[in-house]
Amino acid sequence: MNAALKSLPPAPTLDPERLALLARLTHGLAPADLYWIAAYSAAAAAGGAVAASLPGMGEQPADAGRRLTIVYGSQTGNSRRVAEQLANRAEAAGLPVRLLRAGAYPLRELAQERFLSVVISSQGDGDPPDDAVGFVEFIAGKRAPKLPQLKFAVLGLGDSSYPKYCAVSQALDARLAELGGQRFAELGEADVDFEAAAAGWSERALAAARETLDVPATAPRQGAALHAVRTVATYSREQPFAAAVLENQRIVSRDSERDVRHVELSLEGSGLRYEAGDAVGVWPRNPPALVEQWLTTLRLDGAAEVEHGGKHLPLARWLAEEREITRLTRPLVAAQAAATRHAGLQRLLAPEQRAEFAALLESHQPIDLLREFPAAWDAAELVAALRPLTPRLYSIASSPKAVGPDEVHLTVAVVEYAAHGSTHYGAASSFLAGAGDDATVPVFIEPNERFRLPADGSRDVIMIGPGTGVAPFRAFVQEREATAASGRNWLFFGNRHFARDFLYQLEWQDALRRGSLSRLDLAFSRDGVARSESAPRDVRGVARDSHKVYVQQRLRENGRELYAWLREGAHLYVCGDSAHMARDVHKALLEIVATHGGLSAEGARAWLADLLQQGRYARDVY
Repeated sequence: MNAALKSLPPAPTLDPERLALLARLTHGLAPADLYWIAAYSAAAAAGGAVAASLPGMGEQPADAGRRLTIVYGSQTGNSRRVAEQLANRAEAAGLPVRLLRAGAYPLRELAQERFLSVVISSQGDGDPPDDAVGFVEFIAGKRAPKLPQLKFAVLGLGDSSYPKYCAVSQALDARLAELGGQRFAELGEADVDFEAAAAGWSERALAAARETLDVPATAPRQGAALHAVRTVATYSREQPFAAAVLENQRIVSRDSERDVRHVELSLEGSGLRYEAGDAVGVWPRNPPALVEQWLTTLRLDGAAEVEHGGKHLPLARWLAEEREITRLTRPLVAAQAAATRHAGLQRLLAPEQRAEFAALLESHQPIDLLREFPAAWDAAELVAALRPLTPRLYSIASSPKAVGPDEVHLTVAVVEYAAHGSTHYGAASSFLAGAGDDATVPVFIEPNERFRLPADGSRDVIMIGPGTGVAPFRAFVQEREATAASGRNWLFFGNRHFARDFLYQLEWQDALRRGSLSRLDLAFSRDGVARSESAPRDVRGVARDSHKVYVQQRLRENGRELYAWLREGAHLYVCGDSAHMARDVHKALLEIVATHGGLSAEGARAWLADLLQQGRYARDVY
C-alpha cells in the first residue's frame, strides 16, 4: 500500500464492494495516472463538470495546442525517471504537461498531438522496452497518421557497448520526421551514465519548448484550482536507505557449482513501500580483492588523493565505491586502445567487428583487458575514464501482504569464477554475499508497473522463471495466497541440478499441498547428462552440451494446455536472463501459439504482440 494512503481516514461513504472496485481500478497504474485520478476526483467533489474538460475525457481541452505531452518507454526505470524530471521542470516553467507511459498512450490521439517529447530506451539487439512495443510499432507501421502539425523531440537511453546503441530512439526520431513532424529539439542520446547527458538535453529541449509554445521563461508555475500533491518517499535512488540485514542464507547445496543466497532486509523506518513485481535497487561496493588487483596491476597507490567532479577521495575509495570496475564497456576499451596504441584492440572497435567485440565483452572483465594490454595509467586519468558505479536491480522475492511492509526478500546468485588466470567477481552479488548480521545495505525501491498480477484474482497465471528468475514468482504465489485469489497458478522452473539447485524447493512443495500453486513443471539441465572432459567449455570452465533440458522444452511439451490457458484469459510472466533465456522462451511461445492456434509465423507474432499490449504478457528480464 502506498505510504501516502496509510494516513487517510476511512471513507465512511464507500461500502466494501465499492472499495474493492476502486482498488481494482487503480491497481498497477503509474504514479502519473494516479495523480490524474486524484485531481479529477477532487475537481468532481468541488462540483465542477470535469469530464469534458480534462485531458483524455471528451473533447480536447482548449489549451491542447500549447500542452507538452511526454511519453516514456522504460525497461528498468531510467527513462521513466528522466521523463518525470522533465515533466516536473516543464510544469515549474509554466508549461501544461501530460506524462504517460508508452503502453498507456492513446494512439488514436497521435494525429491531434501538437507538442510531443519521447524518452525511450533501447534493449538487447535494438529492441524497444516491452511496454513501448505497441507505441513503436504503431508509429513505424502503415496505420500511423501524417503529422504535419506535430513538433517533437526524442531522447534515447542506451548502452554504447552494444552495436545498436539507441536504435529505437533513432528510428522514432526519423519516422516522426518522415510523417511530417518538425523537431523542436535535436535527437538526444544518453549512455549508461545517463544523468548528465539527459539533464543537458532536457534543459535544451525545455528552452526550445518554451520558445515553440511561446511561454515566457519567467512564467509562473501553472496549476489547476485543485492540484494533486505528489508524495515522494524520503529515501530514493539518489538517497538510498541503509537496510539492516535480517537473514543471509545459502539456498543451494554445498556442492553446487554456484552460490545462491536468500537475503532478507528490513525497511523499518524507511517509509519505502513496494508491491509484488517491483525491484530493489542496491548500491554496491566493489570487492576489496578486486580493488587490490587493479592497484597491483596498474602499479598505483590506493592512498593517492584524486580530485574529479569536485570530489576528493583516495584512489582506493574511487575504485571501491564510485567507479565501475566489473563491467567492460566500449568507452573503457576505446580508452585502453588509445593508451596502448594496440592495433588489434583498436580494430575491435570498428563497426564490422561487432561480433568479435561482443565476444570480448562477454568473456572479459576490465581487469583482464588491463593485464592483456598493459598501459601506464595516471590515477586521475583512470578515474575520469571509468564510468560511475551504478545500482543493481533485484526482482523482489516477497509479498508485503505475506511478510509485512517493513521487510523485503531477495534471491541473489553470487558471481565468482576463475578466468584468464584470476578470480572474477560480481559487484553487487559479492557485496550482498558478504553482508553479515550487523551489516546494512543501501537500497531503494524501483517500481515496475508493467510486472503486476492481474487485478482480477480469478484470472489464471503462468510464471516462467529459471534460476534466480523465480524470485518474483515467490512473491506472486505469496500474494495470490494472501489475497485468496481463486485463479490457478502454474510455475515453470529450471536450474542445473535437482539435488543441488532447486531454489525454494520446500516452499513450492508446501504451496502445491496447500493449493496455492496449481502446477509445477521442472527442467534441470545437467541431470542425467554425461559430459565429456573434452567437451567445449565457456569462460567459466563449464562444459557446453547440446543434450540438456531447459524450461522452453517443458513449455513445448505442455504447449496445448498452455495455449488453452492463454486462450481462456491467463496472464503470462517471464523473468530471467534477457540475452538467452528470454529470447529462447519467446521463440518457444511463438511455436506453441502457431502450432496450437493454427496460425502462421506472422500471425503468432501478432497474437503474442497483442497479448503484450493487453498487459497479459509481461517480462522482467535483465
